[in-house]
Amino acid sequence: MKNLAIFASGGGSNAEKIITYFKDKDTATVKLILSNKQDAFVCTRAKNHGIPYSIFDKNDFQNEIYFLNILREQKIDFIILAGFLWKIPPYLINAFPKKIINIHPSLLPKYGGKGMYGKHVHQAVFNNFEKVSGITIHYVNDNYDEGSFILQKEVKLNILDTPKIIAEKVLKLEHLHFAKTIETLL
Repeated sequence: MKNLAIFASGGGSNAEKIITYFKDKDTATVKLILSNKQDAFVCTRAKNHGIPYSIFDKNDFQNEIYFLNILREQKIDFIILAGFLWKIPPYLINAFPKKIINIHPSLLPKYGGKGMYGKHVHQAVFNNFEKVSGITIHYVNDNYDEGSFILQKEVKLNILDTPKIIAEKVLKLEHLHFAKTIETLL
């Protein structure tokens, strides 16, 4: 059984889908939720599922000894970024080589990089009259959204799709594929 840590900065709908997906499986379990936002709803979701969570600031995140100890205490094998907005420090990438994955709400390399997350991505897709959007699940490396791709799935868009509708379509793909992809990697 692998122990998963999920990093999230917001609502945590993907985190909750992953938690429920692995709840009755013997492949993995979510052991820890980590967030850089005190008021992130993902912490409420963790509480509701009886999963420990930790809030950290930039100083904590840059403190290699402190942060790796948190992960070691829970015997974390794999790290999932599910709407986490900070760049992962090199020490963490080195400690978990090919064991940190991210989900991005576009078909990378389009609409990736610093500042391209959530509503910003969907607005850019809308502004450029894209006919498709989608998700990319990828390994994390030293650069935003540039790690090796694991999976891409697309969804067709039509001219009437607003950024909100695009976001809803993409989120459905995330919920459908993220946990299953994690399981295949384990």
